[in-house]
Amino acid sequence: MSDLLYEMFKSMGIKSFAPLTVFLLTISMGYSAPIDISKSGIIISPDIKSTVQASALEILQEEIQKRNGATWKKIDAWSRARKTVIALTLSTSGELAGVRVPVRPDKSLPEWQPEGFRLLYDQTGETDILWIIGADSRAVIFGIGKLLRTAKIGSGHVIIDDQLDVASSPAYSLRGHQIGYRNTANSYDAWSVEQYDRYIRALALFGTNAVENIPPLKKDPSPHFKISREEMHVKMSAICDKYDIEYWVWTPAVVDLTDEGLRTKELDLHEANYKKVPRLDNIFFPGGDPGHNHPREVMPFLKDLHSRLVKYHPDAGIWISLQGFSQEQIDYFYQYLKAYKPAWLRGVVSGPSSPSISETRYRLPEQYKHRHYPDITHNVRCDYPALNFDQAFALTIGREGINPQPVYYAKIHEKYAPFTDGFISYSDGCHDDVNKVIWSQRAWNPHKSVRDILIEYSRFFFNAKVGIAATEGILGLEKNWDGSLKDNGSVEPTLAFWQNLEDQYPKLSSNWRWQLLVLRAYYDAYIRRRLINETKLESQANKVLEKAGSAGLQEAMNNALEIVKKADAEPIANDLRKTIDEYCEKLFRSCGLQTSVDRYKASNSQRGCILDFVDYPLNNRWWLEDQFKLIAQMKTEEEKLERIKIIYSWENPGPGSYYDNVSNIAQSPRVTTTVYDAVDFGWWDSGYCRWRLSSQVYQNDPVLEYEDLDPDARYIVRVAGYGEALIRIDGHRLEPLVYDKEREGFKEFVVPKQAVGDGQIRITFDRPEESHLRWKYYSSVSDVWLIKR
Repeated sequence: MSDLLYEMFKSMGIKSFAPLTVFLLTISMGYSAPIDISKSGIIISPDIKSTVQASALEILQEEIQKRNGATWKKIDAWSRARKTVIALTLSTSGELAGVRVPVRPDKSLPEWQPEGFRLLYDQTGETDILWIIGADSRAVIFGIGKLLRTAKIGSGHVIIDDQLDVASSPAYSLRGHQIGYRNTANSYDAWSVEQYDRYIRALALFGTNAVENIPPLKKDPSPHFKISREEMHVKMSAICDKYDIEYWVWTPAVVDLTDEGLRTKELDLHEANYKKVPRLDNIFFPGGDPGHNHPREVMPFLKDLHSRLVKYHPDAGIWISLQGFSQEQIDYFYQYLKAYKPAWLRGVVSGPSSPSISETRYRLPEQYKHRHYPDITHNVRCDYPALNFDQAFALTIGREGINPQPVYYAKIHEKYAPFTDGFISYSDGCHDDVNKVIWSQRAWNPHKSVRDILIEYSRFFFNAKVGIAATEGILGLEKNWDGSLKDNGSVEPTLAFWQNLEDQYPKLSSNWRWQLLVLRAYYDAYIRRRLINETKLESQANKVLEKAGSAGLQEAMNNALEIVKKADAEPIANDLRKTIDEYCEKLFRSCGLQTSVDRYKASNSQRGCILDFVDYPLNNRWWLEDQFKLIAQMKTEEEKLERIKIIYSWENPGPGSYYDNVSNIAQSPRVTTTVYDAVDFGWWDSGYCRWRLSSQVYQNDPVLEYEDLDPDARYIVRVAGYGEALIRIDGHRLEPLVYDKEREGFKEFVVPKQAVGDGQIRITFDRPEESHLRWKYYSSVSDVWLIKR
């Protein structure tokens, strides 16, 4: 009996109920009743594609058996039905084995729309029927997904509502994910065919209708491959066909297309891949990422490619992105569309380094579709970086760490989806699994709440009992990443919450999705505790350095270094550290997640190697060690003490002065700008950079605003960074007194006295002309001081 009924009957003075009384009251008052369909047979319409008939039966039998041990058998006639029948059919079928399909005639209803379905519980004579009615064969899979995500499945029961009548169709026609089998991936390259099958099935059950692979156009060996890339290309195509979802391939051309021999060879290479696979729906050609061909060569190449493609897959289409194209090349592309109106081109893809999504939709002729290629896999140095990300996380969990951010990615989808026909995301591993489901479900129904999606995710992949609790835990992990880690009060409670779930649900300990989430809780707490401890140690070391003039320079440096190195000599939170190690091992065994280059053979240190960086210094001990060696080489005691003063006062320039580490969320109160793609979190020396931590984050043109300045005082601005610093105060360009363009070198500027007359100034930086350089060599600003003289 529902809690609502219980409270209602209790308020009426009824304290105990015979089952019949409850049933009669439920019916007479219009309330729904639970129906157990665990003992069901399955009948399938022959109108459904034969491949989908087989896969639909397989899904229902395997997923139910796995969750509660029930066995649902296929029947071919109603006379052989058990008490309950699961009936799979199409809206156009009319009848199923002599029984009329309960179809509503209004063709605007969801079950008549492409991929739409209706779930209906009905009674015909003595038989209870759960109808899953699809507008097309693929829709039947989506209807099954809805059932499995929302039914209350437990040991010995599968509960639905006897008033069940739900119909739904997708808002966006394309809902896909790139899960390429290649060495670069942090987990996919370790998967077997069976793991790909299970994963693609799970995506389909959450509304995904497309999968994109990266076929073997070049040698890219992985020590984890179970089979060759050529074989997996064929197998993934077959899996997509099994579930009737689209199979896409991402295929660039990096050769010089003006060379006729290379061009022909490239066409032959592409064609060889196309004719091997049983299904191929679309080709995505990334215009200039990678590749350096002008669209005047690319478009004729794609036309020839299409003519070869349709020999094997007559309905397949070609898509192109404008990634990496110059403005002249972009304009040429649109002029080509206007002049030739190529029917072989199906659409344009908006991805990283593409023109804006809104501009693309505006300029793109209506006959062409528009696909989003969102990066849901990376945390920094990407299109959609984690917002308000603490540098401690950027240095440790890094660019490709476990990143469930359901609220954030739902907002990104909401912002950009209206300009598109849908999406296929960029993903390089299963660490972003939650984000995939958020995008698939929001593309199906943009109004579905994040919380409801997460509850379905947790109930489906874990169990019904933990659904709500796991949802809260996932949302807690997202809050862990919001703002200054040291000051984030949610991290420790979130760890305690997940530890409690660990204890309550030990049977989930082998579930890789569960392992990902639990590991994140431990990891976040460990990094926070380290950050607090190592920050305190550096503060203590700076106090020692302040006394270097009286206590002795060498002794002060030795003592300071010994203090900051306690982070290594006397490590804290060893229990958390041990658990992190254990979960990384579990994840490698359960889903092939490669969290270390040495231990798990990750392709490189930037690809999800959170174990390799879990103990990366969160204070400046590496930098101090190097600085002290340089100081020892200085000629005079005066020089040495001056440098020591710069070190210990770096973040504390004195009364009435201000310091900002411009891209550190915890140390930039006056900085009003952010970097949209988080390239401000730099990456040098494969992640093992020994620079000062503040020098590893930067902006190219930050804006800082100051208030409550002393109008009678004189100030100088000091800037540390790399390259130029074209500074303005309140719009007026300043000339430097000191101008060292090397990293961590200082540039100093006098603030005009009249500028502080109102107690406020605004500092901006002009960008120098550096288009000839790669972005990582652009001039940058890391630290800004306003020093009162």
